[in-house]
Amino acid sequence: MATKKSEETTEQQLDLDVSMIDDMAIATDLLITSKAAVRNLAVAITETATPAVKRILRRELDNAIDTHDKIAQYMIKNEMYHAYDLQEQMEHDIEKADIALNVAKK
Repeated sequence: MATKKSEETTEQQLDLDVSMIDDMAIATDLLITSKAAVRNLAVAITETATPAVKRILRRELDNAIDTHDKIAQYMIKNEMYHAYDLQEQMEHDIEKADIALNVAKK
């Protein structure tokens, strides 16, 4: 009987871990995409000769930078991203990799 309860608890924890990884994967994808948008807009500005288009691209660049910051701050707040501590980020990544391996085993 205790074994069955232990299996249920392990199964529930696994469900929570999978949910957390899903959220982190989505947030990470958004962060990477927003970073690419910043880079692409910056390049587009240097390739544009028309002042009106440059103004529009600069405005969009500011929006992209703000979006990137919001996503990064969300991830930092929710302990998905440890931008200021490389050792902590590596430990976090290893922990998530272990969870992913455990999910794959189930």
